[in-house]
Amino acid sequence: MRQAIRHLDVRARTRGLFDFTSEVAAFVHDTSIETGILTVFCRHTSASLLIQENADPSVQRDIERYFAQLAPEDIKRYEHDTEGPDDMPAHLRTALTQVQLSVPVEHGRMTLGTWQGIYLFEHRARPQTRDIVLHLIGE
Repeated sequence: MRQAIRHLDVRARTRGLFDFTSEVAAFVHDTSIETGILTVFCRHTSASLLIQENADPSVQRDIERYFAQLAPEDIKRYEHDTEGPDDMPAHLRTALTQVQLSVPVEHGRMTLGTWQGIYLFEHRARPQTRDIVLHLIGE
């Protein structure tokens, strides 16, 4: 059994979904691990991870609009606003999604479906660089 770990810096220009599947695929390829399980972990409380459709960008826009309705920016609505009006809505969005993904690896490649990509779901309005940890264990 072998293991490999890498940190990725994923840059988000603003709130929304940012595809970083190719960077994760490059890591898997570089490890030469043929069969295993990949963990993708976001080390932040105001951003999350999604496996989502990568063919039609309207999917990402619709997801963002949906979450804007679920956790809107409204300074009267929340007590916590240490980093501004998007602070607490960002934490709520993270709580409703996930900060960790597991993806099987087979024949040295992630087993994502045809239209699936790995996305950073940035919940803050201003630019951010997020630390994403990749861990692959297998043979």
